[in-house]
Amino acid sequence: MIVKHEVATWEENVAEIALRGIQKFYGSLKVIHDIDIDIESGEFLVLVGPSGCGKSTLLRMIAGLEEISGGELQIEGRTVNLLPPAERNIAMVFQDYALYPHMSVRDNMSFGLKMRGSKDEEIQSRVSHAADILKITEYLDRRPAQLSGGQRQRVAMGRAIVREPAAFLFDEPLSNLDAALRVEMRLEIAKLHHRMRATTIYVTHDQVEAMTLADRIVVMNAGVIEQIGKPLDLYHRPASLFVARFIGSPTMNTLPASLTNGRLTLLKKSIHLDETFGYGGLDSQIVVGIRPEDLIQCSEEDAWVTGELLVAERLGSQTYGYVEIGHSKMLCAEFPRTSDLNVGETLHFRVQTESLHLFDPTTGRRITPV
Repeated sequence: MIVKHEVATWEENVAEIALRGIQKFYGSLKVIHDIDIDIESGEFLVLVGPSGCGKSTLLRMIAGLEEISGGELQIEGRTVNLLPPAERNIAMVFQDYALYPHMSVRDNMSFGLKMRGSKDEEIQSRVSHAADILKITEYLDRRPAQLSGGQRQRVAMGRAIVREPAAFLFDEPLSNLDAALRVEMRLEIAKLHHRMRATTIYVTHDQVEAMTLADRIVVMNAGVIEQIGKPLDLYHRPASLFVARFIGSPTMNTLPASLTNGRLTLLKKSIHLDETFGYGGLDSQIVVGIRPEDLIQCSEEDAWVTGELLVAERLGSQTYGYVEIGHSKMLCAEFPRTSDLNVGETLHFRVQTESLHLFDPTTGRRITPV
């Protein structure tokens, strides 16, 4: 008799994962600095940041592929620092697929179960179930060389699914795919998580992947956590200049300014901030952040910022203009897709004060209103 495995299998087996003061040293070099994260059962958590920030190293420490130098890692309530990967009840999907080229898709997906001594009927059931979920049933008798990049990635995901782990770990799984396949596979991963609700930790340097997939995002920089939060919380209220510049495409405009007794001086323009804005008592140099969509075209008399349009990017759904304003960086503004822009024309912008983001230029941290 063939045993059927339903989605409820994962719902009963999903893990809570806790990182407490996790550290990583290579010799005397500390690359991971006291990481604390609580990952809820069934949550999709994305670790995002630039190359070299430590996100993949942290993922490998959770997987057991890197030694934990300090701190405590708990999976399902038990400390697993010294447990080998096979005993942590997790499955990892790698960037390079890591498929056995001489084996069929069926054998690649079933190999781990055979090594664990699972019964043949259980293996057949799990492989068929995973292949049906990922829509690769027709490829089960092919070898990896006969598959496209997207199909190979589905096989790698299927190999992880058949183990029915308590958590899935993804290490930049889409980075080897072309743009169209990345979008397709991103949607497949989102649908897969919605269907299975398995605890998932996903590493990427692509902030679009992070924003579209995550329940929560962990933004990392040089081995430390800059901010943890829901995608739109990070977008609308970044805790630091690093997060402000990393989350969002195009990136946030950041300009030097000063704040004195409720008046903001930005590019020689003095703007009164309403007392309800909450910065009346501050007197300091600051950095002002403005999202491209928050720049509003206006008359010259009402303008906060004026400049010459140097580049217009027409993307179909929207248009972005890059404006020379006498600063080290061009200002990026978003326009309606039907806008008639001409390179070389002078443009004027203002901003709603509630759309401003203020940062300390020394620490890079967000300035909180009094």
